[in-house]
Amino acid sequence: MSETAINNHPVYAIVGATGGIGSALARRLATSGATLLLGARDEARLQSLADETKAAYQVVDATQSEQIDALIAATLKTYGRLDGVVNCVGSLLLKPAHLTTNDDWDFTVRQNLHSAFYLLRAAAKAMQANGGSIVLLSSAAARTGLANHEAIAAAKAGVIGLTLSAAASYAARGIRVNCVAPGLVATPLTARITGNETAVKASTAMHALGRIGAPEEVASAIAWLLDPANSWVTGQVIGVDGGLANVRAR
Repeated sequence: MSETAINNHPVYAIVGATGGIGSALARRLATSGATLLLGARDEARLQSLADETKAAYQVVDATQSEQIDALIAATLKTYGRLDGVVNCVGSLLLKPAHLTTNDDWDFTVRQNLHSAFYLLRAAAKAMQANGGSIVLLSSAAARTGLANHEAIAAAKAGVIGLTLSAAASYAARGIRVNCVAPGLVATPLTARITGNETAVKASTAMHALGRIGAPEEVASAIAWLLDPANSWVTGQVIGVDGGLANVRAR
């Protein structure tokens, strides 16, 4: 069986579903008629989003591989299939290397790279027979040099490497692996920046399109990559970043 949905309701699992991008994606996919299983750590927020989107949910710490395995197993048990997964788990650390502690580094790598690897590994096992779409989140900081981003840039660059290698490994199985690399997006995670007038002005000036992003704009790109109508797309890193990674603002 190919990646094309058996019926008009593809089944997607979203990890980190209660964040700004994850929740925007859940709402978008639910509106399109997709069947969802949502995973995140905060049960109250997770249940609220699940009720809103009429989705199933499971509390999960994405840095724990056995919990990710259980989430994917639950999706298969509940729905009998899995058409796509998305890792929206992440963190933001703005420190130069000499001020980054071992705990800072470990946390950043666990949240961003370990979570991506664990989800990809579990999903690839589940999709061996039928194919599917795996979407990971990197960052514009992994594609261009930004001061004070060493730890997060390294972790997110790892996500890009993971994407490219896995896309090659699983292409013959019909499993597509792609990555979205946002610039600064207004979410609860980035509130410390977006809520500071001076900081947001400086960041806006770095984006060629002259503004920061909205979660819905990133969710749109992820939904496009999940869609089996785009089944000839794999191994891609799509910048949804206002030009930050590749275009110099005037």
